[in-house]
Amino acid sequence: MKNNKVFIYVGLLAIGILLGWLFFGGSSHTETKHDHDAVAETNQMWTCSMHPQIMQPEPGDCPICGMDLIPAEAGADGLLADQFKLTENAMALANIQTTIVGNSETQANAIKLSGKIVENEEANAVQVSYFSGRIERLNVNFTGEDVRKGQLLATIYSPELYAAQQELITASALRETQPALYKAVRNKLKLWKLSENQINQIETSGKVQENVPVYATVSGTVSEKLAEEGDYVKQGQPLLKIANLKTVWANFDVYENQIDLFKKGQEVAIITKAYPNKKFTGKVDFIEPTLNTKTRTVTLRVVLNNQKDLFKPGMFVEGNIKGVSSGKNDVLTVPATAVLWTGERSVVYLKTNLDQPVFEMREITIGHKMGADYEVLEGLEQGDEIVSHGTFTIDAAAQLQGKKSMMNKDADKVMKGHEGHQGMSESASEDTKNHFNLNERVSVSKVFQNQLKTVFNDYIQLKDALVEDDSKKVKAASRELMENLSKVDMALLKDDETHHHWMALEQEIKTAATFISNTSKIEAQRTSFKNLSLQLTNAIEVFGINEKVYHQFCPMVDNNKGGYWLSKEEKVFNPYFGDAMLTCGEVKQVIE
Repeated sequence: MKNNKVFIYVGLLAIGILLGWLFFGGSSHTETKHDHDAVAETNQMWTCSMHPQIMQPEPGDCPICGMDLIPAEAGADGLLADQFKLTENAMALANIQTTIVGNSETQANAIKLSGKIVENEEANAVQVSYFSGRIERLNVNFTGEDVRKGQLLATIYSPELYAAQQELITASALRETQPALYKAVRNKLKLWKLSENQINQIETSGKVQENVPVYATVSGTVSEKLAEEGDYVKQGQPLLKIANLKTVWANFDVYENQIDLFKKGQEVAIITKAYPNKKFTGKVDFIEPTLNTKTRTVTLRVVLNNQKDLFKPGMFVEGNIKGVSSGKNDVLTVPATAVLWTGERSVVYLKTNLDQPVFEMREITIGHKMGADYEVLEGLEQGDEIVSHGTFTIDAAAQLQGKKSMMNKDADKVMKGHEGHQGMSESASEDTKNHFNLNERVSVSKVFQNQLKTVFNDYIQLKDALVEDDSKKVKAASRELMENLSKVDMALLKDDETHHHWMALEQEIKTAATFISNTSKIEAQRTSFKNLSLQLTNAIEVFGINEKVYHQFCPMVDNNKGGYWLSKEEKVFNPYFGDAMLTCGEVKQVIE
């Protein structure tokens, strides 16, 4: 009986386990599957609390430090992997403005061009010496002096002209018996540009002129002195360059993708900063047949009447040509200030949520520049809302949050090959270099680079003051930085796109430095220093300063969001913590 009861109990237990598995095991599996699907549907990304630049689509270990990855904040907010969110306070401080993309007539189909006033080469002349000799007196004293046709320019002692005058006096006595000789001698003097009156005076007086005057053959303004008093000159040697400025040329640079929009005879409205309330007009007179391979532009020339001497050679002007378009009646356009360039890529930042400050980078294809706007050929639709002011600040926020940005095209790719906080320098992995070097270097003059280097040196002083925890020195260095930033000459840049790129960077650098100079609290200074470092890094990568710069990073900055800075030395001195964590950080990139 006892054995039978044991078998019954064992049988009941087995049946209970089987029923439990049928009722609960399957549902658990289903529930797990549903949970997995729910996670997949949210596009949850995983990051490292110590290295927020790491973004992976699934959990695991950080490839840098080996810590367990945690859900990224963006996933917690319900945002897609490439989207990021700013606070309302940050939007207000950075003065972020947006614009609704729409079809427009692109400012009456007008294209704006930048140009410069130059001398009219057709009206210029070179005053030469028509005989050899020594300049005894030069009557033109300075460049810019006005001369009139027939005005005495110089007197020259010429041995050969001295001998020719004696020949004339001798031949004049024989003109009845040897008229051919007499005529030949007179013509010889005429070839040396002596006038009939001068020749007759020599013949009548019977005296030889030791110093022969040289008279101006044209009227105009002396643009260059090519000889000095006491110089020996040869026959045909230039003495002066004389420019007739009653007409001048306005030369405009036209990009190769705009060439087909222009033709001779088009009317151009001219505006200059010297006379902001006056408008001038001219017509396209010449379009250069060859392309400048350095600037990828051709020169478009307009002849301007300058009877009132309003235009000065070297003056910058702006030209507006109406009645041109890409062949479309309605053109989708965006403000030029909304577009960022990196190499061949053009990007804008799209506001994806109408009610919240949520943004996402969008690559677009742009066409011609129409006034202050660009045509959009691909990438946007009518009604899209994009950032039109403060675009670099938005890009900085994207970079700091590890999202797709102008510098970081592939933010979702894991960076590999790091060797710890202190081990990365010039031997950094190619993945890391590619991560940071997506900004292509723009060719600019050494003068511009040296001016930017002065700003960078002020930044280093500011950084060192933060390392020393000295807020007063920080304020002083930020003010010095802003002063030298205002001295950077944008006129040294070649084209509109480079101008725009620098203007946007300059504004962001100035904004960050202003915040720093307006506070004595070192924590607030360090907060703005983060954005200042990011913008100056962009500037140095794009324009260069002919100096090796170390781009360094600490993952503990800003509540473990991380922060970058620039340094002249490879050794780490952390400006965000000072003595508290002086050596926390690593070299992420070497900007050559």
